[in-house]
Amino acid sequence: MRTTLRWLLALVVLIGTVGTAGTATAVQPVADGTGATAGTTDIKDRLLAVKGMSLIEEKPYTGYRFFVLNYTQPVDHRHPSKGTFQQRITVLHKDTSRPTVFYTGGYNVSTTPSRREPTQIVDGNQVSMEYRYFTPSRPSPADWSKLDIWQAASDQHRIFQALKPIYGKKWLSTGGSKGGMTATYYERFYPRDMDGVVAYVAPNDVVNNEDSAYDRFFATVGTKECRDRLNAVQREALVRREPLKEKYEAYAAENGYTFKTIGGLDRAYEATVLDYVWGFWQYSLLADCADIPADAAHATDDEIWTSVDTISGFSAYTDQGLETYTPYYYQAGTQLGAPTIHFPYIEKKYIRYGYQPPRNFVPREIPMRFQPGAMRDVDTWVKHNADQMLFVYGENDPWGAEPFHLGRGAHDSYVFTAPGANHGANVAGLVDDEKALATARILDWAGVAPAAVQADPEKAKPLARYDAKLDKRDVEREPALRP
Repeated sequence: MRTTLRWLLALVVLIGTVGTAGTATAVQPVADGTGATAGTTDIKDRLLAVKGMSLIEEKPYTGYRFFVLNYTQPVDHRHPSKGTFQQRITVLHKDTSRPTVFYTGGYNVSTTPSRREPTQIVDGNQVSMEYRYFTPSRPSPADWSKLDIWQAASDQHRIFQALKPIYGKKWLSTGGSKGGMTATYYERFYPRDMDGVVAYVAPNDVVNNEDSAYDRFFATVGTKECRDRLNAVQREALVRREPLKEKYEAYAAENGYTFKTIGGLDRAYEATVLDYVWGFWQYSLLADCADIPADAAHATDDEIWTSVDTISGFSAYTDQGLETYTPYYYQAGTQLGAPTIHFPYIEKKYIRYGYQPPRNFVPREIPMRFQPGAMRDVDTWVKHNADQMLFVYGENDPWGAEPFHLGRGAHDSYVFTAPGANHGANVAGLVDDEKALATARILDWAGVAPAAVQADPEKAKPLARYDAKLDKRDVEREPALRP
């Protein structure tokens, strides 16, 4: 049924009846794999023939064509006549005869050629989308009420409709962290678009006010020795709040940092320190504990400062550090939810604010109201309707403490955890049998599984060779407490 529906959708797109405002006039793809049509021989011309598409730049990369583009989107997909904005996307073009991977990190799009893990596995094309309201993909003036998960999913839907006539083979969506959440939400609202979903390290905060899973995680993650080192440095940074704040004031003055949004330097200092333990496990490995001061009580102020700054980043909660991420904090405070954890190893007298809510990180002139039903809806849908979805988590990643789960209604879907991995967990880091199964399913969903893999999934491996520059797998670091 899923395949039939996809075929019908493709047919509708090909005859040009895509239906929403500003979508492309369809062109017939050809079978020679060159991207040529009767009227043009160049993929760039085909992309720019899409209504609303314009070229920012093309960058060379051996074996590919890489385009940075703008695509005209409605501010409000429910009322497309009420204004538009330009949304940045990139296209890593290999061949129209190959499958396509639709990627978003949930934040700004990179304008440097890169290939996500599923793209390497299927040896395909890649379309990457900048999430709405991350500049420059922001309407002006910005109506923040139009920043929600359905509007963002509808952005992806329109891009897919516009490009499917060009890239006519199967499509997979993917993303990491907030991008993994985005891929999941897209599937929830438009389940007939994609042929499969690979969601990496996607948090699932179903009940915003119930965060005990995170406290349980931090009580057992890694080793006791490592936990004790980190906890001691974090506590010591609060014990030494006054002398280290003087250092912070000088640092802020030197760099022109201000603290209007969060409400003062003291609040920013504590927020940065309280992110320390979380930030370590999100971005570091257990082996990195060797770099944490072993005797915090006797460490110098500079050693405590440097350790916290290296992991948490003292610029994160300045106005300048928060500005880029206003769209994320807005969503965290209106739909996504945000974690709150406790610090049993720190005396209460040293903690003045605790984990602060997203409202404190968004300018006050932007109104916010939390919608508790948004994540419950997605969670319920995934449990009962997941079809050809793969979730990958890292064992030592705090964001995986509240993961997606599959229920009886799920079909051909999986949740795997990479041992010892952080927020950069991927298929390659899974244990061998799960890695082979995940790779085989991705190949099959993309319609490119070799006969040998169909007969024996344990033989599955990426179809494209690893490219150290194109396939850089370092975890995408977002300063402060952000997925």
